[in-house]
Amino acid sequence: MSNALIRLLAQKDVVIADGAMGTSLLQLGLANGVAGETWNIEHPELVRSVHQGFVDAGSDILLTNTFGANRFPLAAHDLADRIRELNLAGARIVREVADRAGRPIVVAGDMGPIGGLLAPLGKRTVAEAEEAFFEQAQALKEGGVDLAWIETVFADNELDAAVRAVEKAGLPYVATMTFDRAGRTMMGVRPEDEMRRIRGSQWKPLAFGANCGVGPAQLIDSILGLVRGAEGEIVVVAKSNCGLPVIDKEMHVSYSGTPEIMGTYACLARDAGARIIGGCCGTTAEHIKGMVAALATRPRAAAPTYELIETMLGAVKDTGKSAKR
Repeated sequence: MSNALIRLLAQKDVVIADGAMGTSLLQLGLANGVAGETWNIEHPELVRSVHQGFVDAGSDILLTNTFGANRFPLAAHDLADRIRELNLAGARIVREVADRAGRPIVVAGDMGPIGGLLAPLGKRTVAEAEEAFFEQAQALKEGGVDLAWIETVFADNELDAAVRAVEKAGLPYVATMTFDRAGRTMMGVRPEDEMRRIRGSQWKPLAFGANCGVGPAQLIDSILGLVRGAEGEIVVVAKSNCGLPVIDKEMHVSYSGTPEIMGTYACLARDAGARIIGGCCGTTAEHIKGMVAALATRPRAAAPTYELIETMLGAVKDTGKSAKR
């Protein structure tokens, strides 16, 4: 199992991850406020259709519909007694889609954050977080995932807890953190410093990168920092939101990105040094198609300057001026 992603990286210059499961399920009728992971049991055919759509669009990596399926987010929906059931079902759905794809598809067990800060800033302990990640990782492994995909993490102590948990479960792993417009995590960590910390640690991810955040321009900025910190030793992941969030009068969130914008983002991410590229919030199969097409037709270029990023995708910083760190 540990070689599934490594084999793809050996065969392809850029490996394409998928897009946003939550956005896709909302488009299919999931009500706001409902845990989308329940559809692994209640509507597996719809979850399967989303994964198949990403495969048809060109994705090489599929994340399970389990982002919020650890004990703490599930408890908020009175679902804490269904951790194994929901994770197992989510993994098996993707495994089925991948095995029928007719080409190599990596099945990644999606593991999001616990949903709050850890002690001493929050009420959950590091040990509790590690236990929550471990029980989720065990169920995902039982369901047949190739690796764990830890994402949208802001704090080092939570990331470390997740890594210890998946290692204990015997899963290889990819991890991504979320960086904001200030070019740092919510806890103040810069991308290059985080990558250097990881390089100096005992744990060895298959890849490490950035996801979510604000929009594609900021994500490319983060990728440049991660690549500087990686110094060629760790594969870098880019998984940007689909443009910027737009909130209507009814408080519904949509994203401004088009397939063309996401295609530009994908090429800039590649040129910046990312080798695994996908989309986060708002990214549908149509956006993935646009990314795949752009990567296939636009020649590789030098790493983008901040001026180019802002010309193509918009301001990187709140001031509209990039801090050339």
